[in-house]
Amino acid sequence: MSEKRILVTGGAGFLGSHLCHRLVEAGNEVLCVDNFFTGRRANVAPLLDSPLFELMRHDVTFPLYVEVDEIYNLACPASPIHYQFDPVQTTKTSVHGAINMLGLAKRTRAKIFQASTSEVYGDPVVHPQTEAYWGNVNPIGPRSCYDEGKRCAETLFFDYHRQHGTRIKVARIFNTYGPRMHPNDGRVVSNFIVQALKGEPITIYGEGMQTRSFCYVDDMVEAFLRLMGTESHLTGPVNLGNPVEFTMRELAELVIGITGSKSRMTFAPLPVDDPKQRQPDIALARRELGWEPKVPLKAGLEKTVAYFDSVLRKA
Repeated sequence: MSEKRILVTGGAGFLGSHLCHRLVEAGNEVLCVDNFFTGRRANVAPLLDSPLFELMRHDVTFPLYVEVDEIYNLACPASPIHYQFDPVQTTKTSVHGAINMLGLAKRTRAKIFQASTSEVYGDPVVHPQTEAYWGNVNPIGPRSCYDEGKRCAETLFFDYHRQHGTRIKVARIFNTYGPRMHPNDGRVVSNFIVQALKGEPITIYGEGMQTRSFCYVDDMVEAFLRLMGTESHLTGPVNLGNPVEFTMRELAELVIGITGSKSRMTFAPLPVDDPKQRQPDIALARRELGWEPKVPLKAGLEKTVAYFDSVLRKA
């Protein structure tokens, strides 16, 4: 396979930086674009000396004029704390960002990948969630800027595909974790690990019986690459995640065990519109991509704990 010129928006973020590393290792020229709202230069620092890698500070809500073969559109804050900080900007990032990147793909005839989210399913009444499920989303709640922004971005991707023949790949990403997560992103894995390492009480919302399905970052990036490499008939959306479900209590107990922490669990009210269940049906990914997660939760958490331990020791 010949090397490509690949644009990764949000490339200095958690998922984006892992993707950039994989793409450069494969011999591609990578342009990493990030406005550094949640992304960090340190995430891609090891790549800065590579002649194949370029880092650009840019906000995708403004047009970008570059020449590329492929685009991975990952730009958007993904944790509730960050996407609710400036909800109008979050919606703009999803919608204007999609319009600008699709316009670029149309002009350059590039193949374009959209990092969508399981949040498009809202608080699901269908379990597990298949790609055919339309979701149960509150359009005016505090999470709507992200949920509806991502839903609108999917609409734009499919309209560009139908109207202009743009080659699209849409992935619906379920909870992903691993090294380079932001310590203060408010997501459950980073919250629990940081609290446990500091010996602080572990905050569980509700009674801790709500479930999530956690996918290690290496597995997720492998799925991205496989989806992008498929023939044009597979536009998506494709669910990408780990179908093994865990309650929040189970996750907390696992983190306490791995860290050897003396932290105890404390309980707080459930946030507004917080989904009670989240589990992907990945039959489509198994069939079309030959993909399923390989890293068990305990093994992935051990690597993630080691990363956060090193970060906290430097702080």
